[in-house]
Amino acid sequence: MVLNEAVRQALSEGHLAHLVTLNADGSPHATVVWVGLDGDEIVCAHTRLHKKLQNIQKDGRVVLSMTTGGKTGALDNYLVINGHARVTEGGAPELLNRLAQIYIGPGTTFIPDGAPGGYITRITVEHIHGVGPWSEQAEKEAHRLRSRYSNES
Repeated sequence: MVLNEAVRQALSEGHLAHLVTLNADGSPHATVVWVGLDGDEIVCAHTRLHKKLQNIQKDGRVVLSMTTGGKTGALDNYLVINGHARVTEGGAPELLNRLAQIYIGPGTTFIPDGAPGGYITRITVEHIHGVGPWSEQAEKEAHRLRSRYSNES
């Protein structure tokens, strides 16, 4: 899915995100992560093979949610993304230091030179919903999918 500018902006402004993965028993496992973008993929960096990464390696279905500031009517804006994640090795220190410029402040070195490569989670977006300027895109995508599947029946 190609992310529109409103979604790209929300994912790039330094809002903490809740990443939900699935434990082996199917129960949810929620953590807070920093997020960034690599093209149309959402990326998170990790220094160790945490539980969330082990979960993704077994089942890549994830949900990412964040409040984004602003309001639509009386409701606070929030973004929810359903997607499929995969874990790649290496690159975590560089990504964490790039994200630290947004989440902590310019000039921050979060991970020192020479640190182990860690892991990167790459999330391919499958569905966008929530309240905010992306709601219209989500509705259009849902309508497109409904139309496509009803035509195939």
